[in-house]
Amino acid sequence: MPDMTDRRILRQLLADPAAPMAVLAERAGITPASLWRRLERLREAGVLKGVQARIDWRAMGWEVEVSLRFTLDKTNPRAFDEFLAALREVPEVIEIQSFLGSVDWRASVIARDMAHWQQVYRDRILTLPHIAELEALMLIATIKDSAELPL
Repeated sequence: MPDMTDRRILRQLLADPAAPMAVLAERAGITPASLWRRLERLREAGVLKGVQARIDWRAMGWEVEVSLRFTLDKTNPRAFDEFLAALREVPEVIEIQSFLGSVDWRASVIARDMAHWQQVYRDRILTLPHIAELEALMLIATIKDSAELPL
């Protein structure tokens, strides 16, 4: 379990993941060597899973995002595996989540524009196997998008 110093480090890392190690150490109130050891310990414990680039796909020309909710026909014992394998092959799918309840899967799909969305929906989504119900929700605005934790 991370202590208060670890939490300070994590807060600083979330606030500015591109900051140099010396700056992060100074902001966390520890030496760079101590910061390095603590980061290694947090990685080994699975708390810190790595550093990743976060790309704004809208800035890259992808203007449409749709959240799809799938309920599968569970009469086939391979329905989940076959559906998931096919969904993973759709390049425009950027996120897949599984659920308990009336919805089995949720997927986020991006498209360059509405014409591209219609093509993806018709050619790639509607052809997925074992779909019993499908609901599409088009994203209008993101109100909060944060990976910050109350550390």
